[in-house]
Amino acid sequence: MPSTRSQPSLVEERKLKTLGYRFVAGIDEVGRGSLAGPVVAAAVIVPCQIKTGWLKQVKDSKLLTPTKREYLFNHILKTAISVGVGEASYESIDAHGIVRATKLAMKLAIERLSPPPEFLLIDYLLLREVALPQKSIVSGDSLCFSIACASIIAKVIRDRLMTALDSSYPGYGLAQHKGYCTEAHVANLRRLGPSPIHRRSFHPVKNMIS
Repeated sequence: MPSTRSQPSLVEERKLKTLGYRFVAGIDEVGRGSLAGPVVAAAVIVPCQIKTGWLKQVKDSKLLTPTKREYLFNHILKTAISVGVGEASYESIDAHGIVRATKLAMKLAIERLSPPPEFLLIDYLLLREVALPQKSIVSGDSLCFSIACASIIAKVIRDRLMTALDSSYPGYGLAQHKGYCTEAHVANLRRLGPSPIHRRSFHPVKNMIS
């Protein structure tokens, strides 16, 4: 397991550049373990040479404060060669399972990159349905710079979406926990019952409707 202090690097991206790959995309998802809402994936192509003060502040999005994520989100968007975002709805997750839905969101994010990528660096997963050379990196959001950037983009976008959904489905605390299985979320679920955006295939929601 990498240390929580590990600094994502551009080693993988630079190695692939020496092999002739100009556009290497880092890919990650957010929301896989949530009880409500979509899973969101991002794909980010960054330059291999970046000289900027915020470079060393990039980490796995889970290790950053919301304020720091927003700060880095804006810098990544300005610096990246290309950014793509994909989403798989709670309906898709219930219908096809979380792994397949996650891969669908990643595939959509890749398709929205311009210029298109020539190689994929993916956190944990492989996308065999995508006809591009690729590498799965365990804990990639802690090790690989472009994957860490993708995790930040996906996290900020999904957090904003869940905060907006809190207005449509009040009482669950979506703006606070973003749909994850916290004690407060479960207590509100038991009090109110599942909302339309809760994942029926996930426990404890599944138990509450059966």
